[in-house]
Amino acid sequence: MLLRKYMSLNGVGSAMIDLILPKDHYQKGEKLQGKFLINGGIVDQLLTKIECQLVMIYQNGKKEEIFDTSVVAITQALETKEKDMYSFVYQIPNDLPAEPAGARFLFRTKLKFEEGQDSVDEDYVTIHQQ
Repeated sequence: MLLRKYMSLNGVGSAMIDLILPKDHYQKGEKLQGKFLINGGIVDQLLTKIECQLVMIYQNGKKEEIFDTSVVAITQALETKEKDMYSFVYQIPNDLPAEPAGARFLFRTKLKFEEGQDSVDEDYVTIHQQ
């Protein structure tokens, strides 16, 4: 048991998060409704929050810009191999710049724990001009 706890504190076998979106193309100003799927790891863990950032990645991944961050504050014990789902509603900002050539938008979702490394999920999306 001690070995499993040590492993999860270092990110091995810890709980995982997955942002599930209904599609991957959106318009500026569009409201999207998705879900956060959380899968428990090999030990019980205390969740503290879910953080989801809208990020633009450009210059071949060497540079990024965070445009918005949504936070869901939760304090919940997640048991081993437990599965939970939370709704995610997000309004894409109208004032986003156009994607420069070679740039892409993504949602970077982080599951934060009281102890241990964050679980991170990245979902690329295309955001069109209106």
